[in-house]
Amino acid sequence: MVAGPVGSDRPVRFVPMLNAARSPTFYEFDSADLLALYKEMDANDEEPVVVYHSHTATEAYPSRTDVSYASEPNAHYVLVSTRAPDETEFRSFRIVAGEVTEEPVEVVEDFEVGR
Repeated sequence: MVAGPVGSDRPVRFVPMLNAARSPTFYEFDSADLLALYKEMDANDEEPVVVYHSHTATEAYPSRTDVSYASEPNAHYVLVSTRAPDETEFRSFRIVAGEVTEEPVEVVEDFEVGR
C-alpha cells in the first residue's frame, strides 16, 4: 500500500504488507496489520492512495474478490500481471461501489515518492 495526505491523491509513504493468505493466487491483508496501519494513517492524517498487488495467473484486471474487497473510493487500485514470462502487465483502476473504471498509467523514470 502507498499512503498519502488525506484528500491529496499524492503517494508519499510506502507501506509493505505481508500476504496473510500465503498463496500465490490469493491475497489477503492480515486483519491485525491492517488495523494497525489504519490507526497509524489516522494519526498521520493519511489515507490509502495506492493499493496494489499482483496477479500471477490472470490478466491485470480486478477479480470479483478484488472488487468486493475494494473499500477505498479515493484509492488507485494497481494490478501487475506476471502471467506471461516475457512481459509484465501494469494497470490502474478506480473501484467505487463495485464499479471498475480503468485509468491511464504513465511510467516515469527517476520518480521520487512524495515529490
